[in-house]
Amino acid sequence: MSFDVENIVIGAGVIGLAIARTLAVAGRDVLVLERAAHFGEETSSRNSEVIHAGIYYPKDSLKARYCVEGKHQLYDYCASRHIPHQRCGKLIVATSEAELETLDSLAAKAAANGVDDIQYLARDATLKMEPSLNCTAALLSPSTGIIDSHQLMLSYVGEIENSGGAIAYNTPFDKAEAIVDGFAVTAGGTTVHCRNLINSAGLSAQNVAAKITGLSPDHIPTRYLTKGSYFTMTARSPFSHLIYPVPNTASLGIHVTIDLGGQIRFGPDQEWIDQIDYEVDPARCIDFYEAIRRYFPALPDDCLIPAYSGIRPKVQTPEGAAADFILSGEPEHGIQGLVNLFGMESPGLTSSLKIGEAVKSILTETDRL
Repeated sequence: MSFDVENIVIGAGVIGLAIARTLAVAGRDVLVLERAAHFGEETSSRNSEVIHAGIYYPKDSLKARYCVEGKHQLYDYCASRHIPHQRCGKLIVATSEAELETLDSLAAKAAANGVDDIQYLARDATLKMEPSLNCTAALLSPSTGIIDSHQLMLSYVGEIENSGGAIAYNTPFDKAEAIVDGFAVTAGGTTVHCRNLINSAGLSAQNVAAKITGLSPDHIPTRYLTKGSYFTMTARSPFSHLIYPVPNTASLGIHVTIDLGGQIRFGPDQEWIDQIDYEVDPARCIDFYEAIRRYFPALPDDCLIPAYSGIRPKVQTPEGAAADFILSGEPEHGIQGLVNLFGMESPGLTSSLKIGEAVKSILTETDRL
């Protein structure tokens, strides 16, 4: 049977673009379907733009492995293509004696994941680096950084197109049917035949999967949504590093990030929601002041301004333990040439190049590349 295109990737977020880029530069025919008018309009443009080191994730999890390997790949990629980024480092701050044990466990987890540059800092050493902090001790992660995620995605787009691939914007996915040696994919009212189908639809991944004929609902995990709001500060930033509190929930806590222009922002907080809604409630700043002043007591009154919010597609309940990435291929669901990605949240940006390689490997192992 002849195909219109060899590979279709659904979703032009940073992960979908990275997958398409990996396939395209390997000489594979690729079409990306994106319902929005531009790339990266959802989760990929509504995050902290942090290059994570790989500290927080369970040993041998996909998040741990992909983050640690992806971090090195991403720094090399940015340097070789002049994508704005900065290896500014991060401090994980304990503000009480009770949190020191958690700090120690994070250091041990980082070491188990192969993050070999973590440094333990006593209070005085931490305050020499960041005098405005209140802390008992801290961990320094020198390999944590920040990145211009728009420029990263723009680079991925350029490589896709320069390698012969294409992106169809304003083209919502309608349905797909497994046929002999491939798929009939209908999007924007047009049906295209492809050999491989990669569902990287992010927040919509479960909805897309439910429209793939022949895929059992047993292989579509329930989606849970968490909304994280961010606030900026009218006062001048006193910090040169990213500042993270010791985490105590499924999120990493309300932390300090700095963009490449030096603008400070605080967030995200964590709010479990049922519907996608990006509006930031100004009243949430009350909890922000309380959380931030634990490590930054000099935060001025009335200085926080609503900035933006992001929503993460999780595959865990509010009460459940943090869940891993899910890359589901033929060995899991039995459909050759289909790869579904679920729960692709942080550290998805950091891991994007590695995830692209992983999807290519899944297709290669099932003889579809």
